Amino acid sequence: MKQKLNYLTFAIFVNISLFAQIPNLPTMENPNPISLYEPPKIGIQNSNDRILTNQNFSKPIDDKLRKQNEALIQETQREINAQIKQQNQKKILEQLGNDYTKIYSLNSFADNAQTKAYYSAFENLSKLNPENYSIADATFLVENAFYNNDKNFQNTFQNYIQKATKIIRSEITKKKIDDDDSPSKNVEIFKYFSQDTKQNGQVVHKAMKYDFDDYFGTKDYSKMFVSKLMKTNSGQCHSMPLLYLILAEQLGAKANLVMSPNHSYIRFEDSDGEMQSIELTNGMFSTDTFVLNSGYIKSEGLQSGIYMKNLSEKELLSQTFVDLASGYIHKFGYDEFVAKVLEKALELNPNNVNASAWKSNTDQTRFLQATKRLGLNPQNTEDFENIKKNPHLVGQMLEIKHGHEKIEKAGYSTMTSEEYSTWLGSLQKGENKQKNKEIAERLRALELQRQKEAKKNPVPKTIQPKKEAPKTYTIPKEYL
Repeated sequence: MKQKLNYLTFAIFVNISLFAQIPNLPTMENPNPISLYEPPKIGIQNSNDRILTNQNFSKPIDDKLRKQNEALIQETQREINAQIKQQNQKKILEQLGNDYTKIYSLNSFADNAQTKAYYSAFENLSKLNPENYSIADATFLVENAFYNNDKNFQNTFQNYIQKATKIIRSEITKKKIDDDDSPSKNVEIFKYFSQDTKQNGQVVHKAMKYDFDDYFGTKDYSKMFVSKLMKTNSGQCHSMPLLYLILAEQLGAKANLVMSPNHSYIRFEDSDGEMQSIELTNGMFSTDTFVLNSGYIKSEGLQSGIYMKNLSEKELLSQTFVDLASGYIHKFGYDEFVAKVLEKALELNPNNVNASAWKSNTDQTRFLQATKRLGLNPQNTEDFENIKKNPHLVGQMLEIKHGHEKIEKAGYSTMTSEEYSTWLGSLQKGENKQKNKEIAERLRALELQRQKEAKKNPVPKTIQPKKEAPKTYTIPKEYL
């Protein structure tokens, strides 16, 4: 589901012919009193509003000459206004000390004490080995930053993961699933999400539910979090797949995150070597065909690999940096720290369209702030001409233009909240419901076959070294 970008709010579209027209920008109030100065309407008082012709002082001015005079007055007025505008801009630059950073960079939120938690989270995420790290640790760092390193949150996050892992591990042990049987472990993790779990005749965990209230986290950003899902047993398609991956990691099962417009889901390989898609929002198996038939995936999105592709560990970590930036933006807004986080995300995965989308918003905000400081309104024709003469602003506009082109070429697409709700409802209807039943029956048959083969070919009893007790998840001390 969307990592609430909104999902992408394109405020600017720079014409490909290099600014042949004024971009459509949101109206912004002028920030500087100097730029609020309105030049007086200077009219040229021409005492010769009549001309002498044969000493006739009463003859009116010829229409052609009158128009020439009016054109001259207007041209003179424009020149005077342009001079005043230049003087005002010069004063603004002098007041700012000609400091490039102050003019052309984003406003900083560093004075807010709570941003320090995000700076720390970024440093810790940057230290992770992209090919070998803990998904639980990475998720904790993102959510812990949002809660400003709250110790109560730390204990709760850790305990929930330990509890869930213990319940699923008990089911794995009861069914005598081998340690290297990743497909069977995935089935048990999926059951933890989609079915009530009973042990000793009692329900120890109820099936998880989809949270239909504010599932994009617009009002309450914590709706995006794994911690919220574990606490309330309800979540959405950002938190559910992440928790699944965390539990798979703890239990030694292999699974992958897959992205689609406004959505993410899980894939794992079954014992026949076929990839199975899990839709955690409704506790059903799904198919690539059903996702494609939604109509929201462009062919470019498939060709570029931004959708319906198993994310690698490195690509998943890239998305974690996007999550960190998204939470920061929600709490504080856009600043150069956001740009730094997104740069890291794109370094890990240049194809991360979510990172590119947030970067586009960041670039646009930087441009709007810079023009505002200079007293320029990009929607004003004269101001836009002055913008085109400023190499720094032109550079920013080119960056925005290239960002748009990259996102468009990648095949990025999104849904409105209404469209997404309709699509979610369709998951439990018709063909997909039937396909879910077929896949579930097939996996049950594979499980029965596995059990029969295990009975026919029992493993010879040998003295096995004593296994270590299952490790429980513990948040590293350096993250606290």
